[in-house]
Amino acid sequence: MVRVAIAGGSGQVSQEIIDALLASRKHHITILSRKEAPTTPIASEIHWKIVDYDNKKSLVEALRETHTLLSFVQVLSDPDQKSQRNLINAAIAAGVKRFAPSEYGSKGTVNMAWWLGKEKVREYLEEVNEKGKVLEYTLFQPGLFLNYLAYPYKTAKHVDPLQSVFDFENKRAIVVEGHEDAIMTLTTVADLAAIVARAVEYEGTWPTTGGIRGNRVTFSQILEIGQKIRGSPFTVDKVKVEDLEAGNLKTSWGLKAVHQAVSQDQASALLRAVSIGILLSSSKGAWDISDDFNQLFPDYEFTSIERFLAKVWEGKP
Repeated sequence: MVRVAIAGGSGQVSQEIIDALLASRKHHITILSRKEAPTTPIASEIHWKIVDYDNKKSLVEALRETHTLLSFVQVLSDPDQKSQRNLINAAIAAGVKRFAPSEYGSKGTVNMAWWLGKEKVREYLEEVNEKGKVLEYTLFQPGLFLNYLAYPYKTAKHVDPLQSVFDFENKRAIVVEGHEDAIMTLTTVADLAAIVARAVEYEGTWPTTGGIRGNRVTFSQILEIGQKIRGSPFTVDKVKVEDLEAGNLKTSWGLKAVHQAVSQDQASALLRAVSIGILLSSSKGAWDISDDFNQLFPDYEFTSIERFLAKVWEGKP
Protein backbone atom coordinates (compact mmCIF):
# COMPACT_ATOMS: atom_id res chain seq x y z
CA MET A 1 0.00 0.00 0.00
CA VAL A 2 1.26 3.46 -0.97
CA ARG A 3 0.38 6.51 1.09
CA VAL A 4 -0.62 9.11 -1.49
CA ALA A 5 -1.37 12.79 -0.89
CA ILE A 6 -3.36 14.78 -3.43
CA ALA A 7 -3.02 18.57 -3.45
CA GLY A 8 -6.01 20.15 -5.17
CA GLY A 9 -8.20 17.07 -4.93
CA SER A 10 -11.47 18.73 -5.92
CA GLY A 11 -10.45 19.43 -9.54
CA GLN A 12 -11.79 17.46 -12.47
CA VAL A 13 -8.55 15.75 -13.53
CA SER A 14 -7.59 14.96 -9.94
CA GLN A 15 -10.95 13.30 -9.33
CA GLU A 16 -10.43 11.04 -12.36
CA ILE A 17 -7.05 9.98 -10.95
CA ILE A 18 -8.39 9.53 -7.42
CA ASP A 19 -11.04 7.19 -8.83
CA ALA A 20 -8.33 5.14 -10.58
CA LEU A 21 -6.28 4.95 -7.38
CA LEU A 22 -9.35 3.89 -5.38
CA ALA A 23 -10.19 1.20 -7.94
CA SER A 24 -6.86 -0.51 -7.26
CA ARG A 25 -7.77 -0.83 -3.55
CA LYS A 26 -4.08 -0.58 -2.73
CA HIS A 27 -3.60 2.93 -1.38
CA HIS A 28 -4.25 5.21 1.54
CA ILE A 29 -5.23 8.59 0.06
CA THR A 30 -5.06 11.97 1.78
CA ILE A 31 -6.59 14.98 0.06
CA LEU A 32 -5.03 18.32 0.96
CA SER A 33 -7.48 21.15 0.52
CA ARG A 34 -8.12 24.72 1.53
CA LYS A 35 -11.80 23.82 1.77
CA GLU A 36 -13.89 21.70 4.10
CA ALA A 37 -14.63 18.14 3.03
CA PRO A 38 -17.73 17.84 0.81
CA THR A 39 -21.02 17.06 2.49
CA THR A 40 -21.55 14.15 0.11
CA PRO A 41 -20.02 10.86 1.32
CA ILE A 42 -16.42 10.15 0.28
CA ALA A 43 -14.67 6.79 0.10
CA SER A 44 -13.48 5.35 3.40
CA GLU A 45 -9.93 5.10 2.02
CA ILE A 46 -9.80 8.91 1.70
CA HIS A 47 -8.66 11.14 4.54
CA TRP A 48 -9.41 14.86 4.11
CA LYS A 49 -7.01 17.45 5.55
CA ILE A 50 -7.51 21.21 5.49
CA VAL A 51 -4.19 22.94 4.83
CA ASP A 52 -2.80 26.42 4.49
CA TYR A 53 -0.39 26.46 1.54
CA ASP A 54 1.32 29.51 3.04
CA ASN A 55 2.10 27.68 6.28
CA LYS A 56 5.09 25.36 5.84
CA LYS A 57 4.73 23.79 9.29
CA SER A 58 1.10 22.92 8.57
CA LEU A 59 2.06 21.37 5.23
CA VAL A 60 4.94 19.37 6.71
CA GLU A 61 2.66 17.90 9.38
CA ALA A 62 0.01 17.06 6.75
CA LEU A 63 2.63 15.26 4.63
CA ARG A 64 4.22 13.13 7.38
CA GLU A 65 4.52 9.47 6.28
CA THR A 66 3.41 10.34 2.72
CA HIS A 67 5.23 8.37 0.02
CA THR A 68 3.88 10.07 -3.13
CA LEU A 69 2.52 13.61 -3.52
CA LEU A 70 0.48 14.49 -6.62
CA SER A 71 -0.23 18.17 -7.22
CA PHE A 72 -3.25 19.47 -9.10
CA VAL A 73 -2.95 23.06 -7.89
CA GLN A 74 -4.45 25.38 -10.52
CA VAL A 75 -1.50 27.06 -12.25
CA LEU A 76 -3.67 30.02 -13.31
CA SER A 77 -4.85 30.74 -9.77
CA ASP A 78 -1.28 30.64 -8.38
CA PRO A 79 0.61 32.99 -10.75
CA ASP A 80 3.88 33.00 -8.77
CA GLN A 81 3.52 29.27 -8.07
CA LYS A 82 4.07 29.97 -4.39
CA SER A 83 1.71 27.16 -3.36
CA GLN A 84 3.58 24.54 -5.38
CA ARG A 85 6.99 25.80 -4.23
CA ASN A 86 5.78 25.58 -0.65
CA LEU A 87 4.48 22.06 -1.32
CA ILE A 88 7.88 21.03 -2.69
CA ASN A 89 9.72 22.47 0.33
CA ALA A 90 7.31 20.80 2.74
CA ALA A 91 7.55 17.49 0.89
CA ILE A 92 11.34 17.52 1.22
CA ALA A 93 11.13 18.42 4.93
CA ALA A 94 8.53 15.70 5.57
CA GLY A 95 10.55 13.01 3.78
CA VAL A 96 8.16 12.49 0.85
CA LYS A 97 9.79 10.20 -1.72
CA ARG A 98 8.07 11.24 -4.94
CA PHE A 99 6.31 14.31 -6.32
CA ALA A 100 4.36 15.13 -9.47
CA PRO A 101 3.69 18.83 -10.11
CA SER A 102 0.53 20.17 -11.76
CA GLU A 103 1.20 19.34 -15.43
CA TYR A 104 -1.17 17.05 -17.38
CA GLY A 105 -0.78 18.73 -20.79
CA SER A 106 1.91 19.62 -23.33
CA LYS A 107 5.67 19.16 -22.96
CA GLY A 108 6.41 22.74 -24.07
CA THR A 109 4.80 25.97 -22.92
CA VAL A 110 6.03 28.23 -25.74
CA ASN A 111 3.33 30.73 -26.80
CA MET A 112 1.05 29.50 -23.97
CA ALA A 113 1.28 32.25 -21.36
CA TRP A 114 -1.40 30.66 -19.19
CA TRP A 115 0.98 27.75 -18.56
CA LEU A 116 4.17 29.70 -17.86
CA GLY A 117 3.75 28.81 -14.18
CA LYS A 118 4.63 25.23 -15.12
CA GLU A 119 8.06 26.41 -16.24
CA LYS A 120 8.62 28.10 -12.88
CA VAL A 121 7.82 24.85 -11.05
CA ARG A 122 10.02 22.79 -13.40
CA GLU A 123 12.90 25.19 -12.80
CA TYR A 124 12.39 25.06 -9.05
CA LEU A 125 12.43 21.25 -9.04
CA GLU A 126 15.70 21.29 -10.98
CA GLU A 127 17.07 23.84 -8.53
CA VAL A 128 16.28 21.87 -5.35
CA ASN A 129 17.81 18.73 -6.88
CA GLU A 130 20.85 20.53 -8.32
CA LYS A 131 23.36 19.28 -5.74
CA GLY A 132 21.90 15.80 -5.49
CA LYS A 133 18.44 14.27 -5.63
CA VAL A 134 16.36 15.28 -2.62
CA LEU A 135 12.95 14.70 -4.24
CA GLU A 136 12.17 12.28 -7.05
CA TYR A 137 9.65 13.72 -9.49
CA THR A 138 7.98 13.26 -12.85
CA LEU A 139 6.07 15.55 -15.21
CA PHE A 140 2.92 13.67 -16.27
CA GLN A 141 2.38 14.89 -19.86
CA PRO A 142 -0.43 13.25 -21.89
CA GLY A 143 -0.77 16.00 -24.51
CA LEU A 144 -4.30 17.14 -25.30
CA PHE A 145 -7.19 15.11 -23.93
CA LEU A 146 -8.70 13.08 -26.78
CA ASN A 147 -12.02 13.54 -24.97
CA TYR A 148 -12.12 17.17 -26.16
CA LEU A 149 -12.65 15.98 -29.75
CA ALA A 150 -15.97 14.56 -28.53
CA TYR A 151 -17.29 18.05 -27.64
CA PRO A 152 -20.12 18.71 -26.74
CA TYR A 153 -20.53 15.12 -25.49
CA LYS A 154 -19.17 14.17 -22.08
CA THR A 155 -16.94 11.10 -22.24
CA ALA A 156 -15.38 11.15 -18.77
CA LYS A 157 -16.95 10.97 -15.33
CA HIS A 158 -15.50 14.23 -14.02
CA VAL A 159 -13.73 16.09 -16.86
CA ASP A 160 -16.15 18.35 -18.70
CA PRO A 161 -16.18 18.67 -22.50
CA LEU A 162 -14.07 21.50 -23.90
CA GLN A 163 -13.72 22.76 -27.45
CA SER A 164 -10.49 22.62 -29.37
CA VAL A 165 -9.30 23.73 -32.80
CA PHE A 166 -10.76 20.44 -34.06
CA ASP A 167 -14.56 20.83 -34.10
CA PHE A 168 -15.97 17.39 -34.89
CA GLU A 169 -19.54 18.50 -34.14
CA ASN A 170 -19.54 21.09 -36.92
CA LYS A 171 -16.94 19.36 -39.11
CA ARG A 172 -14.44 22.19 -39.09
CA ALA A 173 -10.90 22.88 -37.92
CA ILE A 174 -8.22 25.54 -37.69
CA VAL A 175 -4.77 24.73 -39.06
CA VAL A 176 -1.56 26.74 -39.37
CA GLU A 177 -0.71 27.20 -43.04
CA GLY A 178 2.42 25.25 -43.92
CA HIS A 179 2.27 23.26 -40.68
CA GLU A 180 -0.35 20.68 -41.59
CA ASP A 181 2.05 17.98 -40.42
CA ALA A 182 2.50 19.49 -36.93
CA ILE A 183 2.21 16.76 -34.30
CA MET A 184 -0.54 16.50 -31.69
CA THR A 185 -0.50 13.88 -28.95
CA LEU A 186 -4.03 12.90 -27.94
CA THR A 187 -4.66 10.73 -24.88
CA THR A 188 -7.93 9.92 -23.14
CA VAL A 189 -8.48 11.02 -19.55
CA ALA A 190 -9.07 7.37 -18.63
CA ASP A 191 -5.68 6.35 -20.03
CA LEU A 192 -3.95 9.18 -18.16
CA ALA A 193 -5.61 8.11 -14.90
CA ALA A 194 -4.69 4.45 -15.47
CA ILE A 195 -1.04 5.30 -16.15
CA VAL A 196 -0.77 7.58 -13.11
CA ALA A 197 -2.24 4.80 -10.95
CA ARG A 198 0.34 2.36 -12.33
CA ALA A 199 3.10 4.91 -11.78
CA VAL A 200 2.11 5.28 -8.13
CA GLU A 201 2.48 1.51 -7.70
CA TYR A 202 5.74 1.35 -9.66
CA GLU A 203 8.68 0.56 -7.39
CA GLY A 204 11.42 1.75 -9.72
CA THR A 205 12.59 5.32 -10.31
CA TRP A 206 10.21 7.64 -12.11
CA PRO A 207 11.39 9.21 -15.39
CA THR A 208 11.71 12.97 -14.94
CA THR A 209 9.96 13.68 -18.23
CA GLY A 210 6.81 11.62 -17.86
CA GLY A 211 5.48 11.48 -21.41
CA ILE A 212 2.24 9.53 -21.90
CA ARG A 213 1.60 9.03 -25.60
CA GLY A 214 -1.91 7.82 -26.35
CA ASN A 215 -1.95 8.77 -30.04
CA ARG A 216 0.72 10.67 -31.99
CA VAL A 217 -0.93 12.17 -35.07
CA THR A 218 -0.51 15.13 -37.41
CA PHE A 219 -3.15 17.79 -37.97
CA SER A 220 -3.68 16.31 -41.47
CA GLN A 221 -4.24 12.83 -40.05
CA ILE A 222 -6.81 14.17 -37.56
CA LEU A 223 -8.70 15.78 -40.46
CA GLU A 224 -8.58 12.50 -42.43
CA ILE A 225 -9.95 10.62 -39.40
CA GLY A 226 -12.62 13.30 -39.00
CA GLN A 227 -13.74 12.95 -42.60
CA LYS A 228 -13.90 9.17 -42.30
CA ILE A 229 -15.87 9.20 -39.03
CA ARG A 230 -18.13 12.18 -39.75
CA GLY A 231 -18.81 11.21 -43.37
CA SER A 232 -17.68 14.39 -45.14
CA PRO A 233 -14.61 16.64 -45.38
CA PHE A 234 -13.98 19.26 -42.69
CA THR A 235 -14.07 22.96 -43.51
CA VAL A 236 -10.54 24.12 -42.71
CA ASP A 237 -9.61 27.68 -41.77
CA LYS A 238 -5.89 28.14 -42.52
CA VAL A 239 -4.14 30.80 -40.49
CA LYS A 240 -0.72 32.35 -41.01
CA VAL A 241 2.09 32.19 -38.45
CA GLU A 242 2.74 35.93 -38.76
CA ASP A 243 -0.90 36.73 -37.94
CA LEU A 244 -0.83 34.47 -34.92
CA GLU A 245 2.47 35.93 -33.72
CA ALA A 246 0.82 39.37 -33.93
CA GLY A 247 -2.10 38.14 -31.82
CA ASN A 248 -4.55 38.02 -34.74
CA LEU A 249 -6.81 35.01 -35.20
CA LYS A 250 -8.39 35.39 -38.64
CA THR A 251 -10.96 32.62 -38.62
CA SER A 252 -14.66 32.18 -39.36
CA TRP A 253 -15.30 30.71 -35.89
CA GLY A 254 -13.81 30.57 -32.41
CA LEU A 255 -13.93 28.64 -29.14
CA LYS A 256 -16.82 29.27 -26.74
CA ALA A 257 -16.64 26.61 -24.03
CA VAL A 258 -14.37 27.65 -21.16
CA HIS A 259 -12.72 25.71 -18.32
CA GLN A 260 -14.49 25.94 -14.95
CA ALA A 261 -11.43 27.58 -13.37
CA VAL A 262 -11.75 30.63 -15.66
CA SER A 263 -14.05 33.51 -14.74
CA GLN A 264 -16.54 34.77 -17.33
CA ASP A 265 -14.86 38.18 -17.59
CA GLN A 266 -11.59 36.44 -18.55
CA ALA A 267 -13.19 33.89 -20.86
CA SER A 268 -13.28 35.66 -24.23
CA ALA A 269 -9.67 36.88 -24.16
CA LEU A 270 -8.38 33.58 -22.79
CA LEU A 271 -10.21 31.46 -25.39
CA ARG A 272 -8.67 33.53 -28.17
CA ALA A 273 -5.24 33.26 -26.53
CA VAL A 274 -5.68 29.50 -26.11
CA SER A 275 -6.49 29.02 -29.80
CA ILE A 276 -3.50 31.11 -30.89
CA GLY A 277 -1.24 29.46 -28.32
CA ILE A 278 -2.13 25.87 -29.22
CA LEU A 279 -1.75 26.56 -32.94
CA LEU A 280 1.62 28.32 -32.59
CA SER A 281 3.02 25.92 -29.99
CA SER A 282 2.03 22.88 -32.05
CA SER A 283 4.02 24.28 -34.99
CA LYS A 284 7.04 24.38 -32.64
CA GLY A 285 6.73 20.80 -31.34
CA ALA A 286 5.18 21.51 -27.93
CA TRP A 287 2.56 18.76 -28.30
CA ASP A 288 4.88 16.04 -29.62
CA ILE A 289 4.98 14.11 -26.35
CA SER A 290 7.63 11.55 -25.42
CA ASP A 291 6.69 7.94 -24.64
CA ASP A 292 8.42 7.49 -21.28
CA PHE A 293 5.52 5.77 -19.53
CA ASN A 294 4.60 3.78 -22.65
CA GLN A 295 8.04 2.22 -22.41
CA LEU A 296 7.72 1.70 -18.67
CA PHE A 297 4.36 -0.09 -19.07
CA PRO A 298 4.59 -1.76 -22.52
CA ASP A 299 1.66 -4.07 -21.80
CA TYR A 300 -0.78 -1.17 -21.40
CA GLU A 301 -3.09 -0.77 -24.40
CA PHE A 302 -3.97 2.85 -25.07
CA THR A 303 -7.30 3.89 -26.57
CA SER A 304 -6.91 4.53 -30.29
CA ILE A 305 -8.17 7.82 -31.69
CA GLU A 306 -10.21 6.14 -34.43
CA ARG A 307 -11.91 3.64 -32.14
CA PHE A 308 -12.69 6.29 -29.53
CA LEU A 309 -14.11 8.86 -31.94
CA ALA A 310 -16.03 6.29 -34.00
CA LYS A 311 -17.84 5.19 -30.85
CA VAL A 312 -18.55 8.78 -29.75
CA TRP A 313 -19.88 10.02 -33.10
CA GLU A 314 -21.74 6.90 -34.24
CA GLY A 315 -25.30 7.91 -35.08
CA LYS A 316 -24.72 11.58 -34.21
CA PRO A 317 -25.95 14.26 -36.64
